[in-house]
Amino acid sequence: MSDNRGATVGLLSYETLVHAVAGAMGSMTAMSVFFPLDTARIRLQVDEKRKSQSTPIILAEIAKEEGILSLYRGWFPVISSLCCSNFVYFYTFNSLKRMWVTGGVQSRPSKDLFMGFISGAVNVLLTTPMWVVNTRLKLQGAKFRNEDLHQTHYKGIFDAFSQIIANEGVSTLWNGVLPSLVLISSTDIFLIGAAAKAIATTATYPLQTVQAILRFGQYKAEGKSGLLGSLRNTVYLLMDRIRRHGVLGLYKGLEAKLLQTVLTAALMFVVYEKITAATFRVMGLNRKLRH
Repeated sequence: MSDNRGATVGLLSYETLVHAVAGAMGSMTAMSVFFPLDTARIRLQVDEKRKSQSTPIILAEIAKEEGILSLYRGWFPVISSLCCSNFVYFYTFNSLKRMWVTGGVQSRPSKDLFMGFISGAVNVLLTTPMWVVNTRLKLQGAKFRNEDLHQTHYKGIFDAFSQIIANEGVSTLWNGVLPSLVLISSTDIFLIGAAAKAIATTATYPLQTVQAILRFGQYKAEGKSGLLGSLRNTVYLLMDRIRRHGVLGLYKGLEAKLLQTVLTAALMFVVYEKITAATFRVMGLNRKLRH
C-alpha cells in the first residue's frame, strides 16, 4: 500500500514537472512568433510623444528608423524571463492542484481561479527583477520621440542587474510589482476564454502602461518608498497621463497588446497541450490532461 502511494506521489510530481516545462515551452514559442507586437506596445506605452497609429504602421516606422532586427531587440532576455515566469506559474499551479486533489477537495472553477491567483503572486514576486531588466534591454537603443528619455548602456543581462543594483538600489528590481500583483486576477481569466481575456486586458491596460513606465526606471519618484510609495507612484502616473494626454493616453498601444494577448495565448496553449499530450503518450500514461 505504501509502495503504491509512493509511486502515485512520484507520478504526480513528474506530471507537475511536465506541465511546467510544457507551459514554459509554449510561452516561449508564442512570444517568439508575435514578439514584434510586444515591441510596438511597449514603445507606445513608454514614449509618450510617439503618435498612436495602427500597429502595422508603428512596426514599419521602427523597422525603417532602426532596422528590421530592432523589432526583435531584447528577445533573449524577454524569452528567458518568460520561460522562468511560466515555469514558476505552471509548476506552482499544478502543485497546488495536486495537493488539493490529494486532500480530497473537488476541483471547481472558483478554486482554479484562487490557485491561479496564488500562483500568479508567487510568480510576480520571484520574477519581477527579470522583467525589469528585460524592459530596460528591450528599450536600449530605441529612437525615442520624447527627448526626456535617456539611453541606457548595458552589456547584457548580468551587467544590467549589476548596474541597476549599484546605481539605483536592489529595490529598483521590484519596480512595478504593485501593478503586477493587481493584474494577476485578470491574467488568470484565460481559464474562461479568449474573449474574456481581451475584455480583461482592455480594462486593466492603464495599469500595464504604468507597469512598463515603472520598469523602465526613468520616472523618479519622490517621497515614501515601500508599498505606500508604490501605490502613490501608480496613482500619480495614472493621473499625470490623463492630465497631459487625456484618458485615451492610458490606452496607447492597446491594439498591439490585444493582438499579442489573444494570439499568443491561443498559440501558447496549443503548444502546451501538444507537448503534455505527447510526453504522457510517450511515457505510456493514458489519462486526460487538464490544466
